[in-house]
Amino acid sequence: MSWLVTGGAGYIGSHVVRAFQQTGIDPVVIDDLSSGHTSFLPHGVPFVRASILDTALVQRTLTEYSCEGVVHVAGFKYAGVSVSRPLHTYNQNVTGTVSVLQAMQDAGVHRYVFSSSASVYGTPDTEVVTEDSPLHPESPYGQSKLIGEWLNADMAPVDEAWQGVNLRYFNVVGSGSDDLYDTSPHNLFPIVFDMLLKGQTPRINGDDYATPDGTCVRDYVHVADLARSHVAAAEAMMNGSKLESAYNLGSGEGSSVLQIMQAIARVTGQDFTADVGPRRPGDPARIVAKGDMAARDIDWQMRNSLDDMVASAWSARRAHQA
Repeated sequence: MSWLVTGGAGYIGSHVVRAFQQTGIDPVVIDDLSSGHTSFLPHGVPFVRASILDTALVQRTLTEYSCEGVVHVAGFKYAGVSVSRPLHTYNQNVTGTVSVLQAMQDAGVHRYVFSSSASVYGTPDTEVVTEDSPLHPESPYGQSKLIGEWLNADMAPVDEAWQGVNLRYFNVVGSGSDDLYDTSPHNLFPIVFDMLLKGQTPRINGDDYATPDGTCVRDYVHVADLARSHVAAAEAMMNGSKLESAYNLGSGEGSSVLQIMQAIARVTGQDFTADVGPRRPGDPARIVAKGDMAARDIDWQMRNSLDDMVASAWSARRAHQA
């Protein structure tokens, strides 16, 4: 029994791969290594280095390994950068998703877990969002993820066996193992860690938002907890359980960027006061979500505190310090 994980050599995808292994399901990985690393792949996991835009290759991989389903994690995931690179974002996230779905249809594969995003909500008008909150993304990245959800929904009328679910991620941090870490040049934790390791002062992007301390408020979740719910969704599908169309993987609580900086200083022992720069395009002031439905259906739990998330991420980054 195997499942294909697109983007399985990346930070999130590699945790999903290991979560599958822990439950006895064999993962197969497709990744173009634009942001992934072969060192993140466990020994013996079948790996195809390719773009998901190569529909025929994705189809052949699904067929060759008799895949039961697909967890589609691959994509361009940077909301701020997507504002200046909209066409690249849509090509990777929309055209790429169409390619994966076409390959699944050609291979007769009907189970699909889609890596969506909290960015589909834009700037919510409520303190905490639910799956029924209005969807109005504010960046090309967020738009591309919403289109991905539409594509998922549009498969059901043409495939009576279709089982598709959208998992809306919030801010994914931490590490499940010291050999896996976030290498993104755009995410908060790796940016701050790299600056600290270079003896530089981290920076906050904007302190004039309508939040208690003026900095953006986000819902931070541990990557290993997130990965477990991907596998739980896959297992539920194989067991014939009916799932909702979308689930928020959120904590119900938020932390501001300033609070994150303070937690990093506390956990790492690196005393600093962050500089403040201008806002970053595409960043909403606050987005926090309830994960009640995911807890009910796909084993969603916040097993790690904020300090745990910082400590595991710092440990993994230090393990790869040049």
